[in-house]
Amino acid sequence: MSKYPIKKEFFPFSHFTPPISEKFLSIAVPHMKVPGYIYKDKGLGVSRHEITSYDGEKIECFLISPNSIEGKAPCLIYIHGGGFVLPAAGYHYKNAMRYAKEVGCKVFFVNYRLAPEHPHPVFFEDCYAAMCWVYDNAGELDIDTSRIGIGGDSAGSTLAVGVCMMAKDRKHPVKILFQMLPYPYLDARGNSESCKKYTDTPMWNSSLSDRIGPMTKVAGDDPSYVYYSPVEAESFEGLPPAYIETAEFDCLHDDGILYAKKLCKAGIDVVLNETYGTMHGFDIVQNAPTTKKAIEARIKFMQEQFIQGCDG
Repeated sequence: MSKYPIKKEFFPFSHFTPPISEKFLSIAVPHMKVPGYIYKDKGLGVSRHEITSYDGEKIECFLISPNSIEGKAPCLIYIHGGGFVLPAAGYHYKNAMRYAKEVGCKVFFVNYRLAPEHPHPVFFEDCYAAMCWVYDNAGELDIDTSRIGIGGDSAGSTLAVGVCMMAKDRKHPVKILFQMLPYPYLDARGNSESCKKYTDTPMWNSSLSDRIGPMTKVAGDDPSYVYYSPVEAESFEGLPPAYIETAEFDCLHDDGILYAKKLCKAGIDVVLNETYGTMHGFDIVQNAPTTKKAIEARIKFMQEQFIQGCDG
């Protein structure tokens, strides 16, 4: 892994790769708990909600609200990454808390069910159910339904884009304002140049991606397969504007580039932020200068979209 000129600011994670396997997941996942510090920020109010998914099962979600917000607030539905198999990590919650405070919006944090115990399409349906719940309960939650955005990193990006496509296909009345997609996984074919090149990069690589497919049990002939591999969609019309952020030494780098091109071709506004000297999941190192700059770019995009939504 040292052969990749990843910035030193990301050490030690620039030398770490999770040993993804069903055995590893059975050991690691039970120990990944919701951090208590989400309740300790005096500038935020946090409420826990159990919502009912498509199959009647309950999923845990958190509404993170800045105390300074008054009246109907914009809302970001936030979907964490983790290869569809790992729960949210501490930096996911930290990012969500920062988005709430600095964007000036409520953040609905979705703890969807995970593969392999809950294979496709459970994780998509859980996230879609969360979006529907926010929309249906917006009055009680003081959320402005005309200003709902969605975002997530890595596999969370897949789920965010999937929810946008599902809402369009199912003719849901929500008009999702934007997609916010750091280092997204959007091409399940695995034949891009970055996939071929980055088979052993830290944090994530195409060798790990190859292990995930059998765990998610996504079938290529399933009509909902396109949500898992959105770049293969026949049409991108009607999808919301997007912020797409790529990492340089990342097997998923080309996923973001291809999706940006397809959205632009469909006449959809895209902000493409290519980061350099970075690996997948680089924002796990919160204090790295590159991380700070990237998060500032995400926040700026969301602020602008929510302002435009308000004007609209």
